[in-house]
Amino acid sequence: MENKRTFEEVSSKIKALVFEGVLKPGDKLPSEAELAKQFHVGRQTIREALRILELSGFIAIQKGFNGGPIIKDTILANITNLLLDAFQMEKISIDDFTAARLMVEKGILNDVIDNAEEQDVAALQGNLEKAKALIAKNELATDLNFEFHALLARASRNAVFMILERAINAIHRNLRSRRTPDFEISANAVLAHEKILDAFIKRDRQTAVHLLEEHILAVRKSY
Repeated sequence: MENKRTFEEVSSKIKALVFEGVLKPGDKLPSEAELAKQFHVGRQTIREALRILELSGFIAIQKGFNGGPIIKDTILANITNLLLDAFQMEKISIDDFTAARLMVEKGILNDVIDNAEEQDVAALQGNLEKAKALIAKNELATDLNFEFHALLARASRNAVFMILERAINAIHRNLRSRRTPDFEISANAVLAHEKILDAFIKRDRQTAVHLLEEHILAVRKSY
């Protein structure tokens, strides 16, 4: 009789093939029957293993003719969705979220000051110019304001910060969607971003971090 946890072993072995680069995004896995033969287990075990892989973001099940399990990296999206679900189920309070956001984004900004390259500065400046142009036309710059923080995370050169910022942006978008769009909030965010970027370019770490903290706490009041 197969051990009832054998499906976890099978899913772990398939994950290992992804980690090793043997399987890459876009690759199609063999049929259930072929996988069962390869791993010397029953087809039900394979189904359970595939279900785990799908839930954890390693594969997607393609429907229709010639469908089946496809290697597809949706891990980051799954992490983001889990945190957003926890927030929506009130497992995370707004104050907890803001406190965590402060810690994460301060860490991001410190790494940005140390690690950012010329193209990162150019991307942030480009984002800010587009946002200012929208505000000048009395239009919201909401999406560009979210992008500013994502660009900061990318400029940190820290993959973990990029993942965390993606989750922060998802929760922040959820909170913002609960309110009527507000031009003043959008304009104030653009102004705050301009000041933060200016301090960062001058390598004034203390001022940049202080301005970021003021910005995030001001955003907290607007929820």
